[in-house]
Amino acid sequence: MYANHAIYQTIIATPLGDLLAKASNEALVSLEFYDRKGEIFQNENEILSVTTKQLGEYFASSRKSFTLPLAPQGTHFWQLAWNILHSIPYATTLSYKQQATLIGNPKGYRAVANANTKNPIVIIIPCHRVINANGNIGGYSGGIKRKEFLLELEKQYHLSQQNQ
Repeated sequence: MYANHAIYQTIIATPLGDLLAKASNEALVSLEFYDRKGEIFQNENEILSVTTKQLGEYFASSRKSFTLPLAPQGTHFWQLAWNILHSIPYATTLSYKQQATLIGNPKGYRAVANANTKNPIVIIIPCHRVINANGNIGGYSGGIKRKEFLLELEKQYHLSQQNQ
């Protein structure tokens, strides 16, 4: 997958716990919740420095979108699903069925939900913005509490901007 490219990694502390970020010199390739204990070899590069900075701004409610080069690895279908995720505006939600419809497969909501759980770049590719058609929060690979936190963070910032 990355045979000819060095991969750098670092741990990023957030209000939701640690994230393990990995990047080549060209793009961020993964960002996942890191709940394990123990040391991890860290060798940060420019992409990871910018990722850390932008995530800090996001959690401080001063950033609504990310401007990082991304290179998530996955099947063609997963890439389609992740592209839809990336297009969901800040503080907005979409149902799994709506996401499947946007891909061109309205009955494929279970496949879309599976693709979302495979999203290798959490928060930045915002799978937390997808909920059930009935309005229930649905699942999240990082856990429901984290999904609730992210949705509430975005909602509160959005509401505060509307009231100004």
